[in-house]
Amino acid sequence: MKIFGPIYDRCLRLAAHRHAPAYLAGVSASESVIFPVPPDVMLAPMALAQPKKWWRFALICTVASVLGGLLGYALGSLALEAVWPWIERAGKVETFHEIQELFTRYGFWIIFVAGFTPIPYKVFTVAAGAAGIGLVPFTLGSLVGRGMRYFLVAGLVAFGGERLERLIRRYVEWLGWGVAVAVLLALVWLEVR
Repeated sequence: MKIFGPIYDRCLRLAAHRHAPAYLAGVSASESVIFPVPPDVMLAPMALAQPKKWWRFALICTVASVLGGLLGYALGSLALEAVWPWIERAGKVETFHEIQELFTRYGFWIIFVAGFTPIPYKVFTVAAGAAGIGLVPFTLGSLVGRGMRYFLVAGLVAFGGERLERLIRRYVEWLGWGVAVAVLLALVWLEVR
């Protein structure tokens, strides 16, 4: 069953669209709060289609993602009051305080790792707001983590060019299913913990 190949081809076509940078910004911002698809699926084809603009696309992706992360942070901060009775009924107040302490001590590093890796960043933006991590460490961790990730992805794709595109096309189904399985396993692991 070929699912990811047609999606990849569609992303390549959209990458050449005149409104592609705006779409990239929208996907990047919404992925930091709710959207399940990472902006890399647009960023990589855009950098491949227009390699001279790779740095611009990476910058758009970074700034929009951090702005979306700030929205997630605000939502987490506002939502805590609404879910606090549920946390108390579940007997998780002590666990919440332990997590809050971790965010206080390692907030920058937690957000940096969540921003750089394929871990769902949106979970950490909302959690950081709920845990009350400082806005400065949150923003700096987001800028550095997201920036490194997107500049690395766009730069590698732009410099890898057609050879990399052929490699991606050859293994896109395996890569897509591999990422889907990894996300599913991560969700199961988080649920079991």
